[in-house]
Amino acid sequence: MKKETMSGQTNTRNNTTDNHPMQESLLDKLFNDLLKDMYWAEKHLLQALPLMQKAATTNELHDAFEDHLLQTQKHVIRLERVFKLLGKPAETKKCEAMAGLTEEAKSLMRETKEGTMTRDVALIVAAQKVEHYEIATYGSLVQLARTMDCDEVATILEETLWEEEDADHHLTHIAETYVNPLSDQEDESTAKKEAREPAYEPAEEVNA
Repeated sequence: MKKETMSGQTNTRNNTTDNHPMQESLLDKLFNDLLKDMYWAEKHLLQALPLMQKAATTNELHDAFEDHLLQTQKHVIRLERVFKLLGKPAETKKCEAMAGLTEEAKSLMRETKEGTMTRDVALIVAAQKVEHYEIATYGSLVQLARTMDCDEVATILEETLWEEEDADHHLTHIAETYVNPLSDQEDESTAKKEAREPAYEPAEEVNA
């Protein structure tokens, strides 16, 4: 059966032969499982990011988490569009990797003092581990979609890939220009949470 893409083009991967439907390929099944995995991961992040945002010491990191929370909401919607385009139900499959990464983030928050730059260092490390996992997964999904001649799907997923890369670069910028140098000056007596002015103007949010 042919499927209509979002651009009006047809995808013939699930066409029929001699009136018998072609079986779903192993790659199709793997791709769908990876989408379910990522769908769970993004929805899980919608719960984890507010906790990380609340734990942040600096305005810069607090704002970065807020921006990425808004982006993650868009990522969930994009995945739902992909499922619809492929004619599949939008279902989740627990992502053990993301579950482990967010649990590690919680552990780092418990092990660092509230209101310190060291807390922000730990949060950035945890957040970048998440970003690197997402970049690797979305990068693979984009390439697989192209291999499967699902160009519309690849384009949608690539938008998210670019945003994940931008988020990672932004976290690196915060760490290198502000958080890491100040954390190096802390000692055990530095534990009081203080309001700090941003060291630079936060980047404007990029709409999807």
